[in-house]
Amino acid sequence: MPKTTIKFDYDKYLRKNTLPHIWCPGCGDGIILKSLLRAIDKLQYKKDDVVITSGIGCASRLPGYVDFNTIHTTHGRALTFAIGIKMYKPRLKVITVSGDGDALAIGGNHFIHAARRNIDMTLIVFNNYVYGMTGGQSSPTQPYGSYATTTPYGSIEPPFDTCELAKAAGATWVARSTSYHAVQLEKLIADALTHKGFSVLEVITNCHISYGRKNKMKSPIEMIKYQKEKAVPNRSAVNMTPEELSGKFKTGLIYEKKDSLEFVEETYKQLELIKQ
Repeated sequence: MPKTTIKFDYDKYLRKNTLPHIWCPGCGDGIILKSLLRAIDKLQYKKDDVVITSGIGCASRLPGYVDFNTIHTTHGRALTFAIGIKMYKPRLKVITVSGDGDALAIGGNHFIHAARRNIDMTLIVFNNYVYGMTGGQSSPTQPYGSYATTTPYGSIEPPFDTCELAKAAGATWVARSTSYHAVQLEKLIADALTHKGFSVLEVITNCHISYGRKNKMKSPIEMIKYQKEKAVPNRSAVNMTPEELSGKFKTGLIYEKKDSLEFVEETYKQLELIKQ
């Protein structure tokens, strides 16, 4: 007998009056959105228990399309709003979505201190290597030698490794996926949401308009192929030499530490002591 498939009901999680979205045709952000909704559905979270914050940029438009508690904040400050919400109502599932520029440039200080404090919430970094919404300028993750509107002769700066930065700053769950690896992405988002502590998931996604065209990848298909070819599962990477890993990036779970002190929990313990 033919295998039957159950159609996923995205409509129950979307604010359809805000559609169509502003993302360019073929943008990977839509794939990340679908994976996020499927992960939340799998975990059976009530919509009123989920909060999504964002800053400014292509990725940061996501909260406007989803039917949860959402807030679209100022550039680079999404984590600060998220921290305030989590401190006030620790029971809420707080998720921040942010672009590579939003999270690691103007929001870089907030990123490292949220990780240092190990606050129990999730940050999803949509990494397309550029500021896609404002003209394709170079971001802190742009690969060395690649081109953007502000690096017309090629970037001469070493890029941030988002996952290594998160790990070094104190995040207790760190992973990376791509908009090509949609099935893996859904699983990693669910794992990030159930981790107690600060979880960081970097998603390599495609901006074929602002980045791809300047780097010989003019179509979404070419950029998706790039993600497939450059991704190396972390379990395989441990047996590869630095030369073999050159120009590639690790995917999957990068780092996990359990049973670490969590900032919000420690704060409420201290408040109880003060009351005595």
